[in-house]
Amino acid sequence: MTDEFGLVDPEAGEGFGDEWEEIDVSDTEADRIARRRDREFDEFRKRIKDADQFKVEQSVFDDATFAAIYKLVQDGHIEAFGGPISTGKEANVYEALGDEGRDVAVKIYRINASNFRHMRDYLEGDPRFEGIASDKKEVVLAWTQKEFANLDRARRAGVRVPEPVAVERNVLVMELVGLVEERARRLTEVRVENPETAHEVVREYMRRLHGAGLVHGDLSEYNMIVHDGELVIIDLGQAVTVHHPNADEFLRRDCTNVANFFSRQGVDVTDDTLYEYVTDAEPDPEADLDGSEKSER
Repeated sequence: MTDEFGLVDPEAGEGFGDEWEEIDVSDTEADRIARRRDREFDEFRKRIKDADQFKVEQSVFDDATFAAIYKLVQDGHIEAFGGPISTGKEANVYEALGDEGRDVAVKIYRINASNFRHMRDYLEGDPRFEGIASDKKEVVLAWTQKEFANLDRARRAGVRVPEPVAVERNVLVMELVGLVEERARRLTEVRVENPETAHEVVREYMRRLHGAGLVHGDLSEYNMIVHDGELVIIDLGQAVTVHHPNADEFLRRDCTNVANFFSRQGVDVTDDTLYEYVTDAEPDPEADLDGSEKSER
């Protein structure tokens, strides 16, 4: 893999402090549609359930999930569904056609099958979710809203992530990076021929994410993908704010994972030097990968 992994630019004038957008997990229009079960929605639900790509997995969708998809279709965020991209324990991801013919990914979290305890560990301590109930449905809905908010904040900070498009209940619509027939490859799946450049991009994205008040919390070569010369950070559902009681522990774990991967690629980096770079608000751009300053030429 010989891509140059160019950095994306943060949005002009964007600044981040301790402010956090309120995330509402109360009933949405999808819940109200599901309760009404009007004729148009019932016909839509039957049509989706009869579609080949849903037949095997239709048992994971309750009425409110179908209503969420219905609402996203009505709002123009989804024009047509394609096939499944992935099926996991917590979520299914589908290829879909979005507004103006744009390819999007539709991530549907499973209310009944999601790892409730795992999600609680990352939600508790986040100022956006203070006082959230222990109800499993509310936790999964909050998690979906959290992933949307994390993607949006990361993107505005200049971190290359899938662009979030819309969220409704437990359904998240976002940019599809790559297509099913041309799948973007995880960093662990490619031969990185320019690991120093790739490492510089990753550490800068980690620093920008931290500067925006977020810690990924599960960053490794398995949560970074490469497509069309870009390195993209994915899976931000578990990302926490820097105010989370375990934020520093999660960040150090991220640094260890990333440093270990690039060390195996021949880059001179340690988890400590990476941690210092990420947490430095204004790191020396002329610093070598090992943290020392470059000599003048």
